[in-house]
Amino acid sequence: MSKKEILNKTKAYIRKKMEGEGTGHDWWHIYRVWQTAKKIGREERANMFVVELSALLHDIADHKFHGGDDTAGPKVARGWMEKIEVDPKSVDHVCDIIANMSFNKTFDKHQIFSSAELRVVQDADRLDAIGAIGIARAFAYGGHKQRKLYDPAEKPMKYKSGEEYRKNNVGHTVNHFYEKLLLIKDRMNTKTGKRLARARHKFMERYLSKFFEEWKGER
Repeated sequence: MSKKEILNKTKAYIRKKMEGEGTGHDWWHIYRVWQTAKKIGREERANMFVVELSALLHDIADHKFHGGDDTAGPKVARGWMEKIEVDPKSVDHVCDIIANMSFNKTFDKHQIFSSAELRVVQDADRLDAIGAIGIARAFAYGGHKQRKLYDPAEKPMKYKSGEEYRKNNVGHTVNHFYEKLLLIKDRMNTKTGKRLARARHKFMERYLSKFFEEWKGER
C-alpha cells in the first residue's frame, strides 16, 4: 500500500470512528489539526508522511476518555498502523509523537522524546485549543464534564507538574483559560506556530475582557 493510500485509509477510519463526538474532540478537530500540521510541516521541512499520520491518529484514544491512561492512544494507533502494514520505523515514530503530545508533558523539564514531526503536530493541536475555535471547544468540553462556566470564588491553580495538572484540573471553564489556554502561546515550538498563536491568544484576551464586563453587568 502506498503512503497516499495509507493516509486515505486512515482518514476514512478516523472520520467514521470520531464523527459526531460532542466534546470538541471530534472528526473536525482532527481535520483542522491535520490541515494545520500540513501547513507547518511543509514550512519546517518535516517528514510529511509521519506528520500527517500522527495528526490523523493523535486523538484516536485520548487519555481523558480512557481513565487517564497515557498508553491507550499509542496502543490503539499501533494496532491500526500494523493492520494496514505501515513500515515499523514510521509506526514507532508516530506512537512516540502521540505519547508525548499532551499539554501536561510541557511541565517536564527533560522531555524524553522529541522530533521535528512532534513539534509540528503538537503545535497544530495546540493551535486548535486557542482562539475562536479553542473557546468553543473549552465550553463544549466543560459542558460535557458538567463544569460551571465561571465562579469568582474559585481562583485558577498554578500547577508545578504534569501529574498535578492532570489530577486537579477540575475547576470551572474560565479557570481553564488561565491554567492552560493562555499559557499555550509561550509553549509553541515552531516559528509558524508561534506566529499563529499570537493572534489567537489576543482574541482570547479580548473575549475574556468582554466576558467579565458582561458578568458584572457593565455592558
